Amino acid sequence: MTREGRVNRETSETKINLALEIDGEGQADIETGVPFLDHMLNLFTKHGLFNLNVKADGDTEIDDHHTTEDIAICLGQAFREALGSKQGIVRYGHIVLPMDEALVLVAVDLSDRPHFEFNGQLPSQKVGTFDTELVHEFLYKLAIEARMNLHVKIFYGQNTHHIIEAIFKALGRTLDAASNIDPRVQGIPSTKGML
Repeated sequence: MTREGRVNRETSETKINLALEIDGEGQADIETGVPFLDHMLNLFTKHGLFNLNVKADGDTEIDDHHTTEDIAICLGQAFREALGSKQGIVRYGHIVLPMDEALVLVAVDLSDRPHFEFNGQLPSQKVGTFDTELVHEFLYKLAIEARMNLHVKIFYGQNTHHIIEAIFKALGRTLDAASNIDPRVQGIPSTKGML
């Protein structure tokens, strides 16, 4: 059975078509109108071994906020849909990932109890034309819509691009680990019998 999710979202600010396969090969077809976000989503897809298709048309003439936020909403919804019943999943994942001088931690629990923690600072307010505060916005909306615990910690780093790149690579690898099927797991990985 293919674990996939598809979301179409259209508002007065954005129009987004997104398709995600969890058990993919790291293939990405991404056009968001936000070049830095394209780059980060390509990294996320490659390192998570997902297949991700995103086509977005947003009001980027204002800024990148609405497009970035709405893509995160769609990606979270698609990920939750793709997980289905969550039977047999590992559930938890974490990685400490280096990127040159930067080091970050990303940890998740696919618990159906949404929570987001972000600990650390991004040295610059912009990478190119991209407002770096949107990284927090993206991750927060992703966690809420996927209904997962998501914790991100920046240990250190001087280059903002490197730090954000480490976060997105780590996010992909962590979600891959947590969503993997463990043949030893019988049913739902919770003593409550549900997630």
